Amino acid sequence: MGWLILGGLVALTAAGLWWLGHLRGAQAQLVLAALMIGGAGYALQGRPSLAGSPREAGRRAAPLPLTEPRQAMLGRFNSSDRWLTIADSFASRGKTEDAVGVIRSGLRMDPDDFGLWTGLGNALVDHAGMLTPAATLAYARARELGPRHPAPLFFEGLALARSGKREEGLELWRRALALTPPGTSYRPMIEGGVAALSAPADRRDRQGNAGVQPSTMVP
Repeated sequence: MGWLILGGLVALTAAGLWWLGHLRGAQAQLVLAALMIGGAGYALQGRPSLAGSPREAGRRAAPLPLTEPRQAMLGRFNSSDRWLTIADSFASRGKTEDAVGVIRSGLRMDPDDFGLWTGLGNALVDHAGMLTPAATLAYARARELGPRHPAPLFFEGLALARSGKREEGLELWRRALALTPPGTSYRPMIEGGVAALSAPADRRDRQGNAGVQPSTMVP
């Protein structure tokens, strides 16, 4: 049922973007990508048929397809994108350790590329299934090298949410949004992500009164 609700919400949003928001092409894709990222908490934790304890399920996270959001924020066909695209190929086949190795190879050639450090954080989260100290250090290095760019904050916020630290993740997404100028092509993605991740908290009391436990739907 949760999957049907999530799918219905995304479908309704898509229709609204098309008919009311007049968003087309890449801009609409960015907003929908953000909504799917915002719904990742349910995708990762709202699967009662999985074996094991809820705590363990909440701490393990499958790789998410982040290529399009990453390229929207960090660019395409640049030096970091080439390394990260190769890493994505490994990760998509479950070879997360190889993905980490590829990005580290890129960093040996260009240790000051904040996009590669951001990608390393993402790859380490995928490999461990949760935010680790090594991934936190990678995101911190990315922020140090790109202090005015929202990407390190955005992807670390996603990693926090995937690891069950939803409020901390939302705070980083809000900080990322504050660094994103109006009119930036990927701003709708961050706005949509903030809205998607914060909406369940805003409805917590009403869902509880209706007998629905919000913790089963979001990180």
